[in-house]
Amino acid sequence: MRMVMRVSAVTAALVVLTAGAASAQRPQTRQGFWIAFGLGYGSAKLSCGGCDAGSDGGATGHIRLGGTLNQRLLLGGDVTGWAKEESGVTATVGAVSFVAQYYPMPASGLFVKGGVGYSGIVFVATGQEVTGTGFGLSAGAGYDVRVGRNISITPLVDFLYGGSRELQLNGTTLLDGVSSTLISFGLGVTFH
Repeated sequence: MRMVMRVSAVTAALVVLTAGAASAQRPQTRQGFWIAFGLGYGSAKLSCGGCDAGSDGGATGHIRLGGTLNQRLLLGGDVTGWAKEESGVTATVGAVSFVAQYYPMPASGLFVKGGVGYSGIVFVATGQEVTGTGFGLSAGAGYDVRVGRNISITPLVDFLYGGSRELQLNGTTLLDGVSSTLISFGLGVTFH
């Protein structure tokens, strides 16, 4: 949890220090196709009826792409994932979502986003794979700090929720009603 607080403080400081100067130098225009990708750090938590696995920190990554409807609204696809390897077990949590990214003040780089889609959990150890899939919801916020005519550095925070699902090994249910949450702090590059 301390690492999450540190990353969020660094992200906030980066936004505050660079947003004013960058926005004064480069106008926030959005048009046509866009793509964004980045890395970060996040905390994932799994839970089920009667159990609580706690939360754990790990590396995150995302890629988003889509089209611009107008200066306020972008639509597209979003793939976000979290991974951690410990004691020979690799755990991943991720989502593939249809997202809407909304800029409440078009001249600013500030945006909020939300989406719906598909989420998954995978554990891999000694060649065995335990998986679970279900519906997913995503929400987030960020700020495009324009550093070039069509390029922005984008600090952001994402929240993912993966609904109830079964965890299975070779078609056999090991655990039922498992849900996941992920909060991620990251830094990306956006091409507008």
